Amino acid sequence: MTHTSSQEAAAESSHTAEHSTPSRRELNKAATRSSIASAALDLLRSNGPGNFTVEDIAATAGVSRRTFFNYFPSLEAALASVADGFMDHALEQFRLRPAEESILESAQAALMALADPMSVAPMAELFSLTQDNRQLARSELEAWEHCTAQIIDAARSRLGAGVSELYLHALAGSVISCGKAAMTVWFIERGPDLSAESLAVLRQHLIDAMGLLGAGFAPPSNAFPSAATVSPSVPTTKDRF
Repeated sequence: MTHTSSQEAAAESSHTAEHSTPSRRELNKAATRSSIASAALDLLRSNGPGNFTVEDIAATAGVSRRTFFNYFPSLEAALASVADGFMDHALEQFRLRPAEESILESAQAALMALADPMSVAPMAELFSLTQDNRQLARSELEAWEHCTAQIIDAARSRLGAGVSELYLHALAGSVISCGKAAMTVWFIERGPDLSAESLAVLRQHLIDAMGLLGAGFAPPSNAFPSAATVSPSVPTTKDRF
């Protein structure tokens, strides 16, 4: 390598590092966004649904009403954003997986890498609160829609710009449906219990749901114990995603 090409490589590396490291302004914006979301959740816990306003959230977060709307279009959107941290951590782990690995294998491995069950706590709390009061259904819907968009972006980055939009949306929709199923079963089993033990159960349900999707939903051997004698078992299908 010539001296010139070495300089070019070093400059390119420096340029990449600059863009990968958040600026002070970006860090401040992220902190403000997080502060507003935390204030919204705190007011929901203390006041209950329907008993606080955007102005209350802004005052609790120490920002103006205008600043609130610079970050969120509505009160419901601010509440929905409490689930962002979980998705950010999961997608960070997803992007560390080998490029040749299937999407669903990477998704399952990413969930397994989140060893601390408390990482799913904000999303679990939002889900629990919306089950108790359907006035908050819009917040839950916005959270899932945001997760869907993030999954599509992550899959597109992995697979390249030429991948079918139908594939991306069908994949993301399937993953989100499995996430909803895991949450629903967890809530049926544990209710609004947000202890570490309960959240560990939720984390495992999420991992298992991804496994079922990857296996083409072939039922486990013990799913229909009485049917084994009257019908052949369903063969396991290979993960096609």
